[in-house]
Amino acid sequence: MEKEAPEKSASFVCREEQPNISDTTDTPPPEPTAKADDKTDDKNGDEEKEEDDEKEKKEVEDKTEENKENNNEDEDQTLPDEADEDPLTALQKLSEDIDRFVVSSQEPNAKTNGQIDDNENDDHVSPEVPEFVDKFLELIEEMVEKHDSGEGKVKWNKLSEEGSSSFLEAVDRISKLNNKLLEMKLEGETHGLLINRVGSIHHRAMVYLEEEFRWLLMEESKTDIHDSDPGGDNNNNQKGKPEQHDSCPMPGSESAKDEAADFPGYTNDVVSKLHKIAKEMILGGYEWECLEVYMNARRIAFEDSLQRIGCEKHSIDDVHKIQWDALERDIGSWITALKQCSTVLFSCERKLAEAVFSDYPSISTDIFSCLIRGIVIEFLNFCEGVSMSKCSAEKLFKTLDMYETLRDMVPKMDALFPEDCASELKKDATLTRSRLGEAAISLFCDLENSIKSDTGKTPVAGGAVHPLSRYTMNYLKYACEYKDTLEQVFREHSKIERADSTSRPHGHDYEVEATSMNQNNDSDKQSPFSVQLMRVMDLLDANLEVKSKLYKDVALSSIFMMNNGRYIVQKIKGSTEIHEVMGDTWCRRRSSELRQYHKNYQRETWSKLLGCLSHEGLNVHGKVPKPVLKERFKSFNAMFEEIHKTQSTWVVSDEQLQSELRVSISAVVIPAYRSFLGRFSQVLDPGRQTEKYIKFQPDDLETYIDELFDGNPMSMARRRQ
Repeated sequence: MEKEAPEKSASFVCREEQPNISDTTDTPPPEPTAKADDKTDDKNGDEEKEEDDEKEKKEVEDKTEENKENNNEDEDQTLPDEADEDPLTALQKLSEDIDRFVVSSQEPNAKTNGQIDDNENDDHVSPEVPEFVDKFLELIEEMVEKHDSGEGKVKWNKLSEEGSSSFLEAVDRISKLNNKLLEMKLEGETHGLLINRVGSIHHRAMVYLEEEFRWLLMEESKTDIHDSDPGGDNNNNQKGKPEQHDSCPMPGSESAKDEAADFPGYTNDVVSKLHKIAKEMILGGYEWECLEVYMNARRIAFEDSLQRIGCEKHSIDDVHKIQWDALERDIGSWITALKQCSTVLFSCERKLAEAVFSDYPSISTDIFSCLIRGIVIEFLNFCEGVSMSKCSAEKLFKTLDMYETLRDMVPKMDALFPEDCASELKKDATLTRSRLGEAAISLFCDLENSIKSDTGKTPVAGGAVHPLSRYTMNYLKYACEYKDTLEQVFREHSKIERADSTSRPHGHDYEVEATSMNQNNDSDKQSPFSVQLMRVMDLLDANLEVKSKLYKDVALSSIFMMNNGRYIVQKIKGSTEIHEVMGDTWCRRRSSELRQYHKNYQRETWSKLLGCLSHEGLNVHGKVPKPVLKERFKSFNAMFEEIHKTQSTWVVSDEQLQSELRVSISAVVIPAYRSFLGRFSQVLDPGRQTEKYIKFQPDDLETYIDELFDGNPMSMARRRQ
């Protein structure tokens, strides 16, 4: 009978079967002797039988050993060929076997020869694992070791396209093989060790990919950004060019500039590598690790970008502790940052997420939404902190800047964010914007409190423009540069403003003025902001009226009201925005009030002086009594000197008003004095008497009048020296 040696399949490893003597020898065993069959033979026959058995056993063992040596020789002949084979080629061949094994539809208990051993119980049959799996694992283990070997790790960006693709394909097969082995529910210690080995290789490969994924996200972006911004000065926002900071092109490369325009700091090649690694990690069951690395890396990169333009991360509590000067700078950086985010960074971040996770749209949407939601919430928290900070009128303008920035961003959210995320963020942003609007109204209305609380009892020297007038009008001038925004704010929050105003304490005089003003204007045709502005002007007028009464000299009181009135009118006329709100009617009425103050001044000061030049009482029976005339000249001289001494210290800063006052005084005084002097100077005796009583010539009076309102006191005695 011809022997057939056990055949080893290329796909499956068979369990060892007990060799059959008839199957493991090339020649049939020797025929048993008759003595061996005859059980009645004597003792010598038994001994011969034992010898024959020993000889037969030895022949079988020798033949088996010979077969083993032949098999080993065959294997030794093939090993040199396998050793000489290129690892990539060997890996490719084994990969094809692995692919067939993974997708194989064979039953778990299939034999290498495709048959089922009927002598075995199916319930206890363990599925077989092909022997090429071990060889495949060895090659993959070497590959992983080569890539992930301590300090000498191969960075992903240094791998060739073929090398990186080959590694990813190998890791992909390890992932599928791992899943296949787990599905097979292998039993036994050997199979358990195999599963552990596959799992260990798979885990190490995934850890390596995770590290490379992190490295590409952090270092590649960091390098590109720093190279593209050598100056590092991002605090100066170049209007109309917000994308310069964010596109992050590599210097000297036009193609890189075009590529980086789509992603925040990455070339298309890097994004392609990130996509491949992310895909493999997700397929390999490492989705959570992949997304965590991506989220952390992009959040750090985003915060780094914001810090470079001066936008620091602040909690609500931090904002409350910051001094206003520092907070004002932070607000400017916040505005710059949010504008760049809404115009460039958010859009680039979305494109990056969609590119890296292009095979998983739901993941890219979720991870982008999660990342951006956190960043936007930080922006909004800063707003919340500012809106809740201590009320102070000078904070209005920065608050309005923030309001406008947030207002302009909200409509863009539909295009920037996924629908669910956009809806949520728009709701939060709108609520925060409303709080900023309420804060702006409160800050503007705090101007009323500033006016009311200015109850100083010390008059301004020389009747000059009061600091309250300067502060209020400059404040309103700048506020009206935000006229459209303030109109919107007061229109949307007018009920809040009214409730806030009614809760404030009012002085009786101020309330009367405000009420009178409202009665003189058709408030139904005015915007809420216009009405509020009128209220402020009424309060300022009433306060100035009270302060004018602090002057004991009525003429100086009139000068004070003229100074402040002219200053207010000039400020309004000099600002198109505030003039549009106040209107021509208000300006004409204020100009009319100024003329009345001018008349009051003329009456209180110069009417008394002109009384000295009256002809009444100087003609007695056709003669002019010298004592009376001398007294008239003496009174005039003394009174004019006193007026000059006093009113040269008064201040009229508006040159036009100063000139108008001097011209009007000269027009009244000089003609009257010239006429009086021409008629009565001859009555006095020439010489010493004339010099004693006639101290001024008409030209002298004009010179002295031109020295009034300079705020520079000078006695006439010094003037004459």
